[in-house]
Amino acid sequence: MDSRPVTVVVDAVGGDNAPSAVLAGVSDALAKDSGLRIILTGPAEVIEPFAAQQGDRVQTVACTEVIEMDEHPANAVRNKQDSSIVVGARLVKEGKASAFFSAGNTGAAMAAATLVMGRIKGVQRPAIATVVPTAGPPCVLLDVGANADCKPENLLQFAQMGAAYATVVLGVIGPRVALLNIGEEPTKGSQLAQAAHALMAERLPHFIGNVEGRDVLAGVSDVIVTDGFTGNVALKLLEGASMILLGQVKDAITSTPINTAASAVLKPALNRLRSRLDPDTYGGAPLLGVAGVCIIGHGSSKSTAVASAIAIAAQAGRGGLTEQIAAAVADN
Repeated sequence: MDSRPVTVVVDAVGGDNAPSAVLAGVSDALAKDSGLRIILTGPAEVIEPFAAQQGDRVQTVACTEVIEMDEHPANAVRNKQDSSIVVGARLVKEGKASAFFSAGNTGAAMAAATLVMGRIKGVQRPAIATVVPTAGPPCVLLDVGANADCKPENLLQFAQMGAAYATVVLGVIGPRVALLNIGEEPTKGSQLAQAAHALMAERLPHFIGNVEGRDVLAGVSDVIVTDGFTGNVALKLLEGASMILLGQVKDAITSTPINTAASAVLKPALNRLRSRLDPDTYGGAPLLGVAGVCIIGHGSSKSTAVASAIAIAAQAGRGGLTEQIAAAVADN
């Protein structure tokens, strides 16, 4: 494991299970990474007693405000400058940390990263990426919700940013990039898809063409690009399908005493399958294109997801993800 020193800011009060799940996740992440340093943002009474137990590897920046889950994102970011989310983004902007993680208000985390950290020079629109399990190595899917309406040039940049993330975080050299479409032929799909295909074929050295929805989990590519509307629908479909599949498997193996007894043999393999399909394994979704590493966790994140997200944030910070994206976009 890479143990170079790296500092990650963590929003201690973000998410439905905060602060207990967040602080437990921080403890787990620290135990697994000797080079990790944490800055906690949140109310003093929440973060300072925890930090006092952790030694000098955990620092605190007390905040007087909290952005709630149901607040208007942009308005909250503008009006609550001393909130845990805004302060966390500001610490990255000021160079006091390499990355920021929050499982709080997703829109507010995006707004703070965009407005406070700013965009990488040349990036037209930041995009949310997610790592999805496949029949082979995991794959980066983006955009999954930041940009419902896109231009071909946006999809090209998404591909460049997603490829940088696959290289830095997943360790893929020369990641294969595909465009999500309704057919494999270049002339298939909407005008956006056709124009994006032509542009990506011209500009991307590892572009493998179109893939269909059935190919997302097949492991045929390392990065799959689409607009935020389509990507969000695809992601929610995959999440729902995996939950139902695992539930059906559980019902099947516990339906009779014989099945329950036989399931003991399959339990290790089924646990590995569950781990691969569990979103907590991959922690959070990076907002790519902002001038700093920003990992956004699900509101229901538990300690396992928090620890995974912090580990990803640390890896992205150590690997110079922001610089890699800047270099890729500058080649346009």
